[in-house]
Amino acid sequence: MAVLKLFKTAGGVKEISAHLAEVEADVQDLVEAHMEAMLGVTFLASEYVIDCVDGGRIDSLGLDENGAPVIVEYKRGTDAGVINQGLYYMAWLTNHKDAFRNLVRDRLGATAASQILWSAPRLICVAGDFTRYDAHAVREHRRSIDLVRYRYFGSDHFGLETVASVAGHSAPVKRVRRRAAGVPVRDQAGAMAELAQAVDEVLVGLGDAVTRVQRKQYRAYRRLRNFASVCPPQQTKLLVYLKADPKEVDLVPGFTRDVTGLGHHGTGDLELQLRTERDLERAGDLLRLSYAAA
Repeated sequence: MAVLKLFKTAGGVKEISAHLAEVEADVQDLVEAHMEAMLGVTFLASEYVIDCVDGGRIDSLGLDENGAPVIVEYKRGTDAGVINQGLYYMAWLTNHKDAFRNLVRDRLGATAASQILWSAPRLICVAGDFTRYDAHAVREHRRSIDLVRYRYFGSDHFGLETVASVAGHSAPVKRVRRRAAGVPVRDQAGAMAELAQAVDEVLVGLGDAVTRVQRKQYRAYRRLRNFASVCPPQQTKLLVYLKADPKEVDLVPGFTRDVTGLGHHGTGDLELQLRTERDLERAGDLLRLSYAAA
């Protein structure tokens, strides 16, 4: 299900009417100025000139929360060529990794440049609308592609709605045999692996647009932005980090923890400590809250 996310813009409210931008550049300027909040992407460059025979300019380049390269292309209205244009730029990107790595090093430093996730480059197309053929086309490509519809609402709000989202490399969802609620997992490696599979099933089942990104230290679950990060099982517990605001949660020692400002793998300021299937059931509302926030 597509979900509309609204972002406040400058200016006062005169009337709430959905409309497109007057020019494409208005959309690009707004998204680039708030790219992290809107897309979960750190902005790197605008109108990036590529060095190849046919030439071209990439509208926006960025790096997402998991370290994956991101190309963002914009169209004011409906344009059948936006996907193919973006794929052309992605092909250039994967063949010119040094150029992108140097850009990341210049903007974010050597550490970020050394941790780029080349296995999952992304294309985000932001346009006034897409056709059903566009949504079908992205499912035919082995690339991570997000189709995002935008709208202005009056003069005070800007909305983004995910129309289609496809992960280039996504492991199949596994159905697992449920354990009895409340059975402690303790140090049983097999039971902890089963709990991790159950968490995967629940997170993927939150919506049609959920995709996974695998890093060595964690697995991220995202829509446009990460909403959960799951670390490899420990001996007696499974750590999950959510984008829910810890200040809005009644924290329970041994189950939920505010990790704002504390170093940890993955993204999110609310830590879940899961030891049993009952813990996973208790966490249901928090998982849905984080999903909605993304």
